[in-house]
Amino acid sequence: MDTATNPVKTKPVDAALRALKILKVFDHRRPELTLSEIAAQTGMVKSTTLRMLLSLIEEGFVTVNASKRYMLGPEVYRLGCCYADSFDLEQRIRPRMKALVRDSDECVSFFQRLGDQRMCLFRENSQQVLREHVAEGDTVVLDKGAAGRVLMDFERTNALESGSEAVRARLPYISHGERNSEIGGLAAPVFSNQKGLIGALAISGPVARLTPERIDALRPLIYATAAELSMLLGSRFYA
Repeated sequence: MDTATNPVKTKPVDAALRALKILKVFDHRRPELTLSEIAAQTGMVKSTTLRMLLSLIEEGFVTVNASKRYMLGPEVYRLGCCYADSFDLEQRIRPRMKALVRDSDECVSFFQRLGDQRMCLFRENSQQVLREHVAEGDTVVLDKGAAGRVLMDFERTNALESGSEAVRARLPYISHGERNSEIGGLAAPVFSNQKGLIGALAISGPVARLTPERIDALRPLIYATAAELSMLLGSRFYA
């Protein structure tokens, strides 16, 4: 059995827990701490605390000043920004995904690239009994499916400038049984002004239901939603 997918059988790593315990002692009241203070707050001996701190410094999670006082490092700030951006993104995207589910009567997903895969960041299911089963956090192959091709083709697009008519005319991308012989879909890119491509919005459903006529009806729905989200995030790609 793969313990990576079975949290009941998997035990946490003690060293990682100790390192995280150190990070959690910092707050707005205690932005700087000495080695002795950190050891006292965590209940670890100084030698162990120092080894943990050196590892955290190497990875940018902690810094140390000339007075030998330790502070949170830039990597903590970067992760905090990522979390805040993700939360803000969800608040903007999810209501429009729900509206798209109502209008299309199919499942809607929002994918982001994760190395050579794509991850379902947000998912809204339809009431259809027969549908594709993908959960938030699931990863699938990148090079198959409409959303995967969108993520590959548009990752270098400069969203600060308007997309050309020829490029926009190719949207949305259509998939028929690429990743799964029984599943099809449509996908379009979503851009932000600051980060460029932030993900692919996708409608998916059984190929038996996604007839040419049905796809023609869904095309303007997903295009309009991706365009609305992009403009909401400051992009001029669809302008």
